[in-house]
Amino acid sequence: MSGKKNRPSAPPTQFNITARILHWLMAAMILAMIFVGLGMMTSLTWRPWLLDLHVPLGIAILLLVIIRFINRLSFPVPKMPVSMSKFQSKAAGTLHWLFYGMMLALPLTGWAQLSAGGFPVKLFPGVNLSPILPQSPLLYALLHDAHRVMAWALFFMVVGHFSAALLHAWVYRDGIFSSITWGRKMTIRSEEPPASAAE
Repeated sequence: MSGKKNRPSAPPTQFNITARILHWLMAAMILAMIFVGLGMMTSLTWRPWLLDLHVPLGIAILLLVIIRFINRLSFPVPKMPVSMSKFQSKAAGTLHWLFYGMMLALPLTGWAQLSAGGFPVKLFPGVNLSPILPQSPLLYALLHDAHRVMAWALFFMVVGHFSAALLHAWVYRDGIFSSITWGRKMTIRSEEPPASAAE
């Protein structure tokens, strides 16, 4: 009896509800941000209006990714399915943390870019964020280029992530996609033997 009490609980088959809500909310916000960014590059007429949307949306993503990061470190997550090789599991984990890094870096470089250019960081009419860098044309140019390169990198990462998600959902059906949705829970994800098998 004591052995069963001391045995660690099985890993979850789904991410917790906070992680799932933040995942899909941020996915929608990032897709919106991508289209807003593309519009800013292609339309001078709509650029001022899109910029007024781009800044508060970016700050919202920054705040949410911090909450998501804390939640990620606070709760256990599903294991990769046994059908995945160690290399694939390692690559998936690396890309997962790279996404976090990009979601943090893009809003911060955007904020820093506007600060270095001497532009107001407007959240709402009459509500501006404080600059995080002194004005500097050189820093502005460097951050502008860095922000643009990272934005394109995130775009291709999102395309790859979406393609992989559909592959796991429709072809492999290994529980990876269902772990972040509200669908039926899968029971084949754990790399650990079931408790009954360990007895």
